[in-house]
Amino acid sequence: MAGSERYADEDITDAALRAAAGERDAAERFVAATQAQLFRLLSHLADRRVAADLVQETYLRAFAALPGYAGRSPARMWLLAIARRVAADHLRTRARRPATVGADDVLDGGVAAPDHGRLVVLHRLVSELDSERREAFVLTQVLGLSYAEAAEVCDCAVGTIRSRVFRARRDLVDALRTPLTSGRAGRM
Repeated sequence: MAGSERYADEDITDAALRAAAGERDAAERFVAATQAQLFRLLSHLADRRVAADLVQETYLRAFAALPGYAGRSPARMWLLAIARRVAADHLRTRARRPATVGADDVLDGGVAAPDHGRLVVLHRLVSELDSERREAFVLTQVLGLSYAEAAEVCDCAVGTIRSRVFRARRDLVDALRTPLTSGRAGRM
């Protein structure tokens, strides 16, 4: 995506197939058409501070796998599925290491206090959703994928995506009704 322009899945798939055949311009078109959406997805699934690195990791994996991409599904869905696995790998790695927050993170706005506005609160609440619900919610409600497209990315049934989005919405509404000072424990 460039700005508000949305590339057609057929164009993205064509660029991917041409890139697989070695066309450098096609590879550049593929990246240009997908990088903004990829960044948005990874900022919600993982962490905005590392999203750019995860985008790069996603492209590294995608370009390594591109010769085997046959175009049976849209390249955008294929790429988003790779990004989903990159985010999951990142979260698993992060879970094995203790998290640290430095003063620079707080001063640079990397760590937001609960009263920095509704958008910060909503982003935090989305990040606290169960990972499957968060993926379904972000893919459909933030990135605008159809339920069928999200199901393809997540490799599950459309009904499963619908259920996850419904439950994510319910979790978010419940969380917004809970006073922020109540110190909710655990994950949603």
